[in-house]
Amino acid sequence: MNYNFRKAELSEIAPIWAILQQAIQRRKEDGSNQWQDGYPNPEVVQKDIEKGEGFVLVTGETIIGYSALLINDEPAYGNIEGKWLTNADFVVMHRVAISENYLGKGLAKLMIKNIEDFALSNTIFSVKADTNFDNLPMIKIFESQGYTYCGEVYFRGSPRKAYEKVLTK
Repeated sequence: MNYNFRKAELSEIAPIWAILQQAIQRRKEDGSNQWQDGYPNPEVVQKDIEKGEGFVLVTGETIIGYSALLINDEPAYGNIEGKWLTNADFVVMHRVAISENYLGKGLAKLMIKNIEDFALSNTIFSVKADTNFDNLPMIKIFESQGYTYCGEVYFRGSPRKAYEKVLTK
């Protein structure tokens, strides 16, 4: 299949939200607390897209994944309990989700590769991310893709595992 990673459009909020709802349910079924507090929600997705930070992974016209990408914009990362690998510019990935219909095909890893390419295209050599302590699938993906555990950050009062990958040209 051919995959394309591009900025999301406001007209795509409904299919993006459907994918995020599937991921919220998956987290719940896995016994995770992540995303069980009304976040993310359609308003968050709309803000992502309006700010040019919402991205989709598509095959043909079908949206199969979503992520928000922020450049140097994650206040919580300034208060890490631990130490980042770098202190230069960075891309943050949030809200990474793949459609139920496309799970198990390595597409989260493909999306992360596209996120890394996005960083490099902006001459940024660091990608940072975080996930819940109990989100084992995401932790495994980060570790398999060369991300280094750097410590803990806090979102809405909850500790999260923080990761960074330093990219090379």
